[in-house]
Amino acid sequence: MSDPVPNGSNRRVGLHPALVIFGVIIGLWIFIQAIIPDSKNIRPPQGPAARSESPSASIKEARSAPVPPFTVTAHVESMKAVGLVVPAQTTDSQIIALLHHIRDLQKQRSLSIHLPATTPGHDLGDFAVADVYVFSDPRYATAEAVRVLSVGARAPGDFYQRTMPYEQAMEQVRGHYAVDLTGQGRPDHASLGFGEVATGLYSKRYRPLF
Repeated sequence: MSDPVPNGSNRRVGLHPALVIFGVIIGLWIFIQAIIPDSKNIRPPQGPAARSESPSASIKEARSAPVPPFTVTAHVESMKAVGLVVPAQTTDSQIIALLHHIRDLQKQRSLSIHLPATTPGHDLGDFAVADVYVFSDPRYATAEAVRVLSVGARAPGDFYQRTMPYEQAMEQVRGHYAVDLTGQGRPDHASLGFGEVATGLYSKRYRPLF
């Protein structure tokens, strides 16, 4: 006679099905976390659109900032452009104060007391059209740099082979004021740094002011 079968020997040996399912879910969750990057580390692409449009801190400081002393170092009559140099320690707030000061003088038609006229005798004033470039490094506050900036990035191919590179001159501009009373668009605008809307080229310190 064979030995009796122990009680319960027909039961399945192994993990409970619920534990197996739970283990599979945990494994899938760990796998997904490993292959999908953390959304907190994802950053939108940076480009011209991400550039600050409101330099609020500098503007607030500029309200009480003194206008820095400046010297006219270049006057390119054919380009209706003027170059100025300010002390090397001039702050951005002071540059903003200077640009607003130039704008006020232009509106009062008294800018020619401080700068050489770009359109002398014009019906709309001595600065009906003008570009004013502000530098803090005397080595770049030259007629050559002003001419390069006025010609712009779309100059003929051989132009920059004979003069200062455009990008080099652009990065040295601390501030820029432009006025054109002869057109239908905005009469004037200014910025910290320098930028060309037409070409989408901007210096590293570029921030539009008005």
